[in-house]
Amino acid sequence: MNALAAARAHFPNRDRRRALLTLALPIIGGMASQNILNLVDIAMVGRLGTTALAATGLGSFANWLSMAFILGLATGVQAICARRVGEGAHGEIAVPLNGGLMLALMLGTPLAAVLILFAPELLALINNDPAVVEETIPYLQVRLLALVFVGMNFSFRGYWSAVHRTGIYLVTLLVMHALNIVLNWVLIFGNLGAPAMGVTGAGLATTLSIVVGFFIYVGFGLKYAWSEGFLHHRPSVTMLKKQFKLSLPASLQQLFFSAGMLTLIVIFGLIGTDQLAAANVLMTLGLVIILPAIGLGIATATLVGNALGRGDVDDARAWGWDAALFTALVAATMGLIIALFGRPILGMFLTDPDVVALAWPALLVSCVVIGIDAAGLVLLHALLGAGDTGRVMKISLVAQWLLFLPVAALAGPVLGGGLLLVWVLQGLYRCGQTLWFARAWQQGRWQHIEV
Repeated sequence: MNALAAARAHFPNRDRRRALLTLALPIIGGMASQNILNLVDIAMVGRLGTTALAATGLGSFANWLSMAFILGLATGVQAICARRVGEGAHGEIAVPLNGGLMLALMLGTPLAAVLILFAPELLALINNDPAVVEETIPYLQVRLLALVFVGMNFSFRGYWSAVHRTGIYLVTLLVMHALNIVLNWVLIFGNLGAPAMGVTGAGLATTLSIVVGFFIYVGFGLKYAWSEGFLHHRPSVTMLKKQFKLSLPASLQQLFFSAGMLTLIVIFGLIGTDQLAAANVLMTLGLVIILPAIGLGIATATLVGNALGRGDVDDARAWGWDAALFTALVAATMGLIIALFGRPILGMFLTDPDVVALAWPALLVSCVVIGIDAAGLVLLHALLGAGDTGRVMKISLVAQWLLFLPVAALAGPVLGGGLLLVWVLQGLYRCGQTLWFARAWQQGRWQHIEV
């Protein structure tokens, strides 16, 4: 009864739900459009053959790993800008955005140069099929040309989230994705007089759409952020150092999480080909189910930062619990729906009945824990919004790399536990991580962090 009373007390009222959803829904819509774009890309490239499709998948994953480090810049921009909004520091709110753009340029340029230079050697470590690697190299290299712009675009996302203009993020993404589809049609197959570039054309289409998205963001920035210092108030060296210090743990957390996902894929590959195929589909479905939690988490980071900027620690604390409880309910409902229709859904991706039988119980595990996992993601973002990026990195690294992955590597390939046991262990790891984030939020050390 006490737990039920506490849950009711922390469930957000209509005004707080509206504030949360107003921020989160455009972010969720943008992420959903990215998933749709990925499916369109697969359909277009798939017409070139299996090798081309494998090359695009390998290159996209390698590019995701390459981007992981620079994506943490958005966390620093959002946390500081949201705090400035709460403080009412008009004329200075966009200065951290300027800092994020500068850091993206300074960090992304040498990183992209090194990765482009050593792309053949790095890809050979991930895949041993020479034909696939040969097609992947130019695709990845042309994708890496946009690495700096990716960092800048995510810095813009952090800013638009902090100032409650997530609709700009959605509109820009929709334009980028529509352009990407058109450019895919032109560059992959050689339409409208363009050369047929195949897989490389798919990479170039994505790069060009990212660059165009950057200039759209700049246009919106000049219109809506100029009065807040965009592009004409230079951040001090002290502030840049502070912003880098805040962003670095978030960047490392992103990098190690991405590397951990790659390690998990390797573990499933060691168990068996059927298990790897099932795991790939389960991971794809998991990303779709968790989308609302990510969007709501990003919105929570803004609301927490705004409250701390106002000096209202109690409201910041309440936002963490309110959003976590609301998101857990939303995710649990989605989990129930997926559980009811899970077998037909799996059948859309897996044609072998034996592989469907492997995936089905693991999918049920995901449906059971998804509510708890979603609440943990929101609390993770709440801590990031408060500037407690170091604690988030520590919890994530210990839970994933020191606890889950070593046990999964032993239980699956070595002890023969198979896909289901590893998936159960993953569920336990995600639930345990949620409890750790909840404890960190309850302890409240984040309220003393200055950004």
